[in-house]
Amino acid sequence: MHRPDWAQARTAVAESATLAIACLVTYLLVTKVLTRVHSVSPDDDLLGGMWAVIATAFVIRSSYEQSRTAAVSRMAATFVSFVYCLIYLALSPFHIWALPLLIGVSALTATLIGRPGDALTAAITTTVVLVVAAVSPHDAWQQPILRFADTVVGVAVGLAAAWLDQRAIRPRLQQAKR
Repeated sequence: MHRPDWAQARTAVAESATLAIACLVTYLLVTKVLTRVHSVSPDDDLLGGMWAVIATAFVIRSSYEQSRTAAVSRMAATFVSFVYCLIYLALSPFHIWALPLLIGVSALTATLIGRPGDALTAAITTTVVLVVAAVSPHDAWQQPILRFADTVVGVAVGLAAAWLDQRAIRPRLQQAKR
């Protein structure tokens, strides 16, 4: 393992700062702005902020093309989970046996629609939505909708940050190298 040179270190600092600022913007958008539209509880608002930040971090990659691919992956997995969790929670409260069943069905669906790489993310999303529904059973059917909205915000901010990184930050770093 070698130590990065000055240019690599400068790029790493810029990428890390972009990620950190994008995550902060995402968190603030979800916990301060989105909650003005709809809020279940202060605890749920914080969970939504965390979930959106995870989506932002998931999307920001080394290139904008990789970020776009990650965004599609995250949204596809979240949508699969959203559909199953919303249907289930609209009809029934959380039950322990629903957890493995919906995890399996979400992962299987992602695979069968040609996105096997998204199966794990669909399973994780399903787990979060169902466990949050178990913790906050009042109007649990809202959880899939809220987590989907959080994911949309996180993905959008992540893509915007990736675009900004590629169009403004990296070119300046390249100029500074010369």
